[in-house]
Amino acid sequence: MKCIAIDDEPLALDLLEDNISMVPYLQLTGKCNNAFEAMEILRHQSVDLIFLDIQMPGLTGLQFLESLPNKPLVILITAYEKYALQGFNLAVTDYLVKPVSLERFIKACNKAQELFLLKTGGKTAREEADFFFVNVDYSLLKVVYADIRWIEGLKDYVKIHLNSSSKPVITRMSIKGLEEQLPGSRFVRVHKSYIVSIAAITTIRKNAIFLDTLELPVGDTYRDAVYAIAGKAGQ
Repeated sequence: MKCIAIDDEPLALDLLEDNISMVPYLQLTGKCNNAFEAMEILRHQSVDLIFLDIQMPGLTGLQFLESLPNKPLVILITAYEKYALQGFNLAVTDYLVKPVSLERFIKACNKAQELFLLKTGGKTAREEADFFFVNVDYSLLKVVYADIRWIEGLKDYVKIHLNSSSKPVITRMSIKGLEEQLPGSRFVRVHKSYIVSIAAITTIRKNAIFLDTLELPVGDTYRDAVYAIAGKAGQ
């Protein structure tokens, strides 16, 4: 997806560029310090997604958005919560309040990509990609889907247990946030605290699953999803 970023604060614009570079299906084609620079870019090229600040000199982000005859997908990124209703009345894809975590940013991008593909057809990046990135010790660590055995949620952290290492990857994010980044064709939530690789499951019982000798509980809420793997209706 081709995108542009608009923000009058240079540091915020640089951070936005860094975050965009972490999303494999986004291509940043322009950085703008104000809405007028963005108008000039849109005169010469089409874009699929705009990351837009609101409070800018001359023309605000909302005024700029209202001026567009053919609106692409738009994610508003602002320091103010008070414009959320106006933003959603203009059919923005998402509304992010600074400071924005990478987890929340990626969630908004995934939402935009899925809306984009509803119009154009095709698979989501989560289904096509073989990997994703997580924050570990102030760095972004690449995790390959095929290497994941199971995932354990611990309040504000998750442990990602890998086939290739006895030491799990620990990253600060919710298990729900991580679940939203994983392709449903490869992983299943089996419990409020556990997500497992479907390929790693060796045995399914009523209240538990086994990954070889490792036993994990199956929660009542997730039993139907687990049984669906084996083509059965949960009872």
